[in-house]
Amino acid sequence: MPFLDARGIVKSYPVGGRSLTVLRDLDLQVDAGEMVAIVGASGVGKSTLLHLLGGLDRADQGSIEVDGTMLAGLPDAEIVAFRNHHVGFVFQFHHLLPEFNAVENAEMPMRIARMKLADARARAEELLRRVGLGERLLHVPGMLSGGEQQRVAVARALVMRPKLLLADEPTGDLDEATAESLHGLLREMHRDFGLTSVIATHNPRLAAACDRICRLEGGRLIPS
Repeated sequence: MPFLDARGIVKSYPVGGRSLTVLRDLDLQVDAGEMVAIVGASGVGKSTLLHLLGGLDRADQGSIEVDGTMLAGLPDAEIVAFRNHHVGFVFQFHHLLPEFNAVENAEMPMRIARMKLADARARAEELLRRVGLGERLLHVPGMLSGGEQQRVAVARALVMRPKLLLADEPTGDLDEATAESLHGLLREMHRDFGLTSVIATHNPRLAAACDRICRLEGGRLIPS
């Protein structure tokens, strides 16, 4: 059985009084420990697909199973808990809270899960050192470079020890050199933390660093 199994996924949105189908009868199977790149033109539905896989949105039709959990039938409260405990998200724009420092941003998922502050703080500091920010623990986002802010976002995505990492254009807002550094970090974290990863990207170098590339086109995935 694949770790992630999406079958017959359909997702539409209302646009101008009509229904626009973004994903149509889409299938995706990802084995445990695999790192898969999703590529395709802007607007084809890469972000939509990741949102469905991580439980941020619900498909109109089809089934999504992650590590034995069927997402379609989960009540809202349970799908929120599932996201927080089992899925790590990294987005193009880091979405850090500007008034909080790096440690406070990284520990936020644990605070939401009502973990003890001391345990949350220790885990956040450990992850930030792991991603190379040991000297930036108390810096607020405005004091960090774009690449450093994205590293905080990576640490935040991993603090709950998720099994699934979903990254949506994680290097899309970075210069080439910084993006290359983040590629290496994502690959390292994927390996060292035993993750299963799905990465939507326009960056051919990041896609090439993955185990497999799938192209999203016409609402379906095509092996590349």
